[in-house]
Amino acid sequence: MADYSDGVWWSNDGLRLHYRAYDGPDDKPPILCLHGLTRNARDWEPVADRLAGDWPLHVLEMRGRGESAYATDPMTYVPLTYVQDVEAFLTSLNISRYVAFGTSLGGIITMLQAATNPERLAGVLLNDIGPVIEEEGVERIRGYVGKGGTFPTWLHAARTLRTGFGDVYPKWALADWLAMAKRLCKVQPSGRIGYDYDMRIAEPFRVPGGEAGFDMWTAFAGLNGVPTALVRGGHSEILSEATAQEMQRRKPDLAIATVPDVGHAPVLNEPEAEAAIDALLERVRA
Repeated sequence: MADYSDGVWWSNDGLRLHYRAYDGPDDKPPILCLHGLTRNARDWEPVADRLAGDWPLHVLEMRGRGESAYATDPMTYVPLTYVQDVEAFLTSLNISRYVAFGTSLGGIITMLQAATNPERLAGVLLNDIGPVIEEEGVERIRGYVGKGGTFPTWLHAARTLRTGFGDVYPKWALADWLAMAKRLCKVQPSGRIGYDYDMRIAEPFRVPGGEAGFDMWTAFAGLNGVPTALVRGGHSEILSEATAQEMQRRKPDLAIATVPDVGHAPVLNEPEAEAAIDALLERVRA
């Protein structure tokens, strides 16, 4: 695993938030990696292991995930608050220009950033997310987020994930599920293994419209002029092919890569995803 250092920054409402920093050359803009709803910094290990040293990376953990503090008010677990947290991070490190990699929720945060300050974005990777989120996918998320549960061993955790998400990664071997378990979970104080996020992140989903509230097509339009790549799982229940095609119609220079036999979301170590990342970073370099 690539070497990294741990860092912290503070949210506007006083939460101590955590990030990983991977070294890279000073003449390239840093890559900000923003994870999905129930994920954490470990979710980006496959990407960081490949790019660290060639690019500087900052892998952020949103409030309520990983080593970042849990929010006092669970209704702050919404995209606009996460955007404010990322803005506080950028200010704390005096970052004026960067490349954003966003998986799912992280991509929503990235598009919202593009709506207000697109000039700061040197490039963008959207991983299996667009301006339209399919209701089927939202219902699936509601079905598992915040449910909790613990396991006596890593093998039990891996098998539970395979049972719940085997259709998302149908070609995975047990070793892949073990790796996923170790990215999603941690050893709890009890000695059992559990998910590494605040179960209360589910509460905004219980409010009608809590997962939405803004026009994401307007936010997406902020990426005009920004080198952008879209990675989509071939059978994603979050990002439909129709939405991906509409994104490309509105932004003709959008590069789309489809990862076959994967749902929501690609891990980004698939050959199609790695090729898309390399092509995007080449455009940024140019």
